[in-house]
Amino acid sequence: MSGRLIVFEGIEGAGKTTQIRHLQAHLETLGYPVLTTYEPGGTALGQQLRAMLLHTTQPLSDCTELLLYAADRAAHVDHVLRPAVTQGQIVLCDRYTDSTLAYQGYGRGLDLATITSLNQIATAGLVPDLTLWLDIPVDVGFARLHSRGRLDRVEAAGRAFHERVRRGYTALWQADPSYRQRLEGTLPELDLAAAIWQVVQPHLPLPPADSN
Repeated sequence: MSGRLIVFEGIEGAGKTTQIRHLQAHLETLGYPVLTTYEPGGTALGQQLRAMLLHTTQPLSDCTELLLYAADRAAHVDHVLRPAVTQGQIVLCDRYTDSTLAYQGYGRGLDLATITSLNQIATAGLVPDLTLWLDIPVDVGFARLHSRGRLDRVEAAGRAFHERVRRGYTALWQADPSYRQRLEGTLPELDLAAAIWQVVQPHLPLPPADSN
């Protein structure tokens, strides 16, 4: 069975982690081999980079931030994503290249062409089979974040930043909807899970023969 890379994207509080769990459980029930992972932090090195990116108390320039995300992605692709897809697993990844374009490009204002080139280097050509954008208003995301307690460095960047990020996701989706799907992230949890399944199912290989 050939593998698939399915990416979940969205602003903070979009519900990606919850929906990945729902999809993972459904896929495993059908007999698919599933790997769930995330960026930044999906490798041992990535955990160190994640701490620098999200929890450092030291000043971090926008350029430094971008390059750290690229380093995290390169390690993630080499050691987790590509091997899993090659082995036939369905990989569910929380954030990938669109996050960098939305956050560091539209959010921070860094050059989109430069970010695209860095993404190409870091991924070495590994592109998603499907990207699911869970779209929610920034106010909804903020309400969910504040209900959790302490915010990390990116979450605490401010409303204007997150509005720019959301506009970035909108622009990316409008520019190339061929593999990007927008889903209404404010739907009730199980309704959203059902909507995600309807989008994902046509992109999957046939279930393993012994799944029944």
